[in-house]
Amino acid sequence: MNVANQTRVTEFIFLGFSGVLYLRLALFVMFLTVYLLSLMGNILIIFIVLTDSRLQTPMYIFLGNLSFLEIWYTTATVPKLLATCLSQVVTISVSGCITQYYFFFSMGATECILLAVMAYDRYVAICNPLRYSFLINLQVCLWFSAGSWIGGFIAPVLPTVLVSYLHFCGSQKINHFFCDSEPIFQLSCSDTFMVEALGYTCTSVVILSSFLLTMSSYGHIVVTIIKLSSREAQKKTFSTCASHLTVVTIYYGTIIFAYVRPPAKHNFTMGKVVSVFYCVVTPLLNPLVYTLRNKDVKKAFRKVLERKRLFLARHIQEI
Repeated sequence: MNVANQTRVTEFIFLGFSGVLYLRLALFVMFLTVYLLSLMGNILIIFIVLTDSRLQTPMYIFLGNLSFLEIWYTTATVPKLLATCLSQVVTISVSGCITQYYFFFSMGATECILLAVMAYDRYVAICNPLRYSFLINLQVCLWFSAGSWIGGFIAPVLPTVLVSYLHFCGSQKINHFFCDSEPIFQLSCSDTFMVEALGYTCTSVVILSSFLLTMSSYGHIVVTIIKLSSREAQKKTFSTCASHLTVVTIYYGTIIFAYVRPPAKHNFTMGKVVSVFYCVVTPLLNPLVYTLRNKDVKKAFRKVLERKRLFLARHIQEI
């Protein structure tokens, strides 16, 4: 296509979820509630891990990293999702769209790597408890955490650079609530074969490799649980791992469907519904399943509440 004869697009319009006003308002209330609960849950986890010295162990440091990641992962997309529920015209500049594209995929890649690291941590703790302090000490934990962030933010750099060189002309409407790859490619009047191939390769390698490592770790954990002699120990360990596996399955299942499935005619409505799961739902489930159900975290939370209660009581007495 001759780009010179086309009107250059400087901003995009998100279509979001179409529908009558009352339906969009209902979606707004639902998404806002989940978003606020997710923020509060993840901020609470970070606060508890930072203030309770007993929780400053590799397991909880990984969980603190996950919570910090989830805050920014949801914030990269959900505000625009909320705006599309209230307004028919929600715009974003081309440069802003490319920035959102990069941060969304970089944090998504970081989460995949971090989930694999956390699964390995649980594998060592359950299957090799005598060697846990040697294999996963504080220094190794920090290296794993830093590696997850660095690897995640490096993975989408080259696809993002290629996206920034695309020309956009004609339609401005992105049939989504954030700058996902497929809707962006649909609007480009440049040849997108190279960036699509590279983006598909990068996302597939990150998602599938981390998924296989995660499933391998949990597979070994299940085998070890079955070998446990104590029925009570089996029940307790399997209950924890089953809840972890549920969240991991939802997250990986939706992103594999969205980014690793074979090329086909894209159903944007289905794509938006699936995106809600990994953009909105799992960031809320992670703090609930991984941390807030944990007895050590609940004990630390009760300590925080007790300190606050005593502080308020003293303050009232002084008044």
